[in-house]
Amino acid sequence: MADLISLEEALARIFEQVRPLDAEPVPLAAAAGRVIAEDARSPVDLPPFASSAMDGYAVRSSDTPGRLPVVALGEVSATQRPHVVVLATGTELRRPGEPLGPGEVYEANGVLLATAFASAGADVEILATVADDASAHRRALESGLAADVLVTSGGVSVGPHDLVRGLLAELGVEEIFWGVAVKPGKPLAFGVRGSTLVFGLPGNPVSSLVGAEVFVRPALLALQGASVPGPVYSAGSLASAIRRNAQRDEFVRARSVPAPTGVVLEPITGQESHMIARAATADALVHAPRGDGELAAGETVRYLPLA
Repeated sequence: MADLISLEEALARIFEQVRPLDAEPVPLAAAAGRVIAEDARSPVDLPPFASSAMDGYAVRSSDTPGRLPVVALGEVSATQRPHVVVLATGTELRRPGEPLGPGEVYEANGVLLATAFASAGADVEILATVADDASAHRRALESGLAADVLVTSGGVSVGPHDLVRGLLAELGVEEIFWGVAVKPGKPLAFGVRGSTLVFGLPGNPVSSLVGAEVFVRPALLALQGASVPGPVYSAGSLASAIRRNAQRDEFVRARSVPAPTGVVLEPITGQESHMIARAATADALVHAPRGDGELAAGETVRYLPLA
């Protein structure tokens, strides 16, 4: 793997490739959570009666083109929802409910990622899981590249069955970077083909979760024209100390507990990136910037809420 780039540089390179999607008319009842693409104007006065705390204002009729129509639109102009395709890879993956053979695991990342992206305003499609076969990978990747955003899970590291990056290159994807100084989630890849953004997330569930929240969610919001796409951090205090990583920024899974002085963050035990059962008890990702020493108990830190 080439030299790792910082979290900040990775986000900057992603945003350089993002172009907001086109706008579309949306009925008001369906506009909750959407990003408005133009100024919203009211068709009625507010308040609807003559009331002024000041002297009011006047318009000379000679300054207007004549009769002024009152326009009333019942819908707003909002940026289109990005179409996101999620593809999990791996021969060892089985659908929930199927019997497991030796070395097999249930595929959990598809639903995890789809839920995260839908909460960011995306229209999400989950493709069928593909085995570690080049032909199957190629067909699925080619299909996914028709979307606004393709997100793969697994197959982006350096093992013999990690086929995704090589096949994406063959399909014309320009890789912008591979490898970020973040734990978990180091082997994250990002590229583009035309207007399609392509994220290659690691297969370990917690690594996929961190990549989705820290990198993909902000890209989805930027595609929709959000003025502050994120990641948007909240502030809380640590219930116990966290040892810092000298080489990489680390996202520590924690539980948030309301307290009279604000939110207290309790790091969970079991921080390895494959420990999905432990991670399921967390509702926050605490950002521990890389460096020496530790973040002390009681110290104020930034965290990402997991909705």
